[in-house]
Amino acid sequence: MTKIAIIEDDLAISQMYRFKFEAENFTVDTAENGILGLKLCESMKPDIILLDLMMPEMNGDEMLEQLRATSWGKSIKVVILTNKGEQEIPERLRQLDVAAIILKADMTPRQVAELVKKQLGALT
Repeated sequence: MTKIAIIEDDLAISQMYRFKFEAENFTVDTAENGILGLKLCESMKPDIILLDLMMPEMNGDEMLEQLRATSWGKSIKVVILTNKGEQEIPERLRQLDVAAIILKADMTPRQVAELVKKQLGALT
């Protein structure tokens, strides 16, 4: 089964995506900040990560930098979930092999699920 890690501090958003992906037969786990997200990803080894940028304790771009510095995390697909505008996205994120950047307000959970399936290709 395809595994998705959702790293998002807003519980309502995190649960909304969890329910959508579980209904589509994905294995899903969540974390509410980058520190817990790194631990989750190390143990879970997800196929794809949905990663919020603005979180307490360790934000998403810091988590992504640390993830990419590991042997187990350097090639995991990452989709950024954010409320930041395109011009507010740190340039270094693009250099960290991000599969897509999604503006949360612009996409429904169904659209996010379709994008994730497209990114995963043959895995789903």
